[in-house]
Amino acid sequence: MRTGIDEKHRGSPISECNSIAYRTIEALSLEAAGAILYRQVPVSRISGSSSELDSFDVTILAILQRDNQTPQRRIAEAIHLSAPAVQRRIRRLEASGVIMANVAMLDPAKIGRQLSIVVNVDLERERSALIDEAKKAFLAEASVQQCYYVAGETDFVLILNVPSMADYEALTRRLFFANSNIKRFRTFVVMDRVKTGTTVSLDKVPGASTV
Repeated sequence: MRTGIDEKHRGSPISECNSIAYRTIEALSLEAAGAILYRQVPVSRISGSSSELDSFDVTILAILQRDNQTPQRRIAEAIHLSAPAVQRRIRRLEASGVIMANVAMLDPAKIGRQLSIVVNVDLERERSALIDEAKKAFLAEASVQQCYYVAGETDFVLILNVPSMADYEALTRRLFFANSNIKRFRTFVVMDRVKTGTTVSLDKVPGASTV
């Protein structure tokens, strides 16, 4: 007995019957370390600003966040769709910007950038043009891995990866001291990278939950 809903029948009476008869499906995440299951309601849909996701999309995203080199054939087997249907969904997720990029995550310590530093930056003046100038400067600096313009007691929070404190000192001279609009900056040297990553939680997305 089939547990999936064919793409060609989605939205048809057949699809509605299937959605009643088969309230959930379980899909393997295909993570090499072991089987992690995702229970889904196939007909639930989530509206977004630029795209509309259903629970098949959510499981595809969960799999790709763990390993974006997972073959589409294996994803298709896990969620009971055809490989071409999975390919179309992935292309749509990429085109809509839900999938922002397909990149390799590097270990900074293994490429000579073992020092991670968090920096809070306060501006002297906060006119929009000066804020934009600061953003451009931080964007242009290769050692700035992440940059956040924030509300609260500071203006920017930067995450840096540098080879050494000497390299960080040189960076502060060109990025902070050379900028007359930077009032102060506070440095926090990371002792242990307890958790890092780019995974976005899908726990609260209707129609999909881990079990």
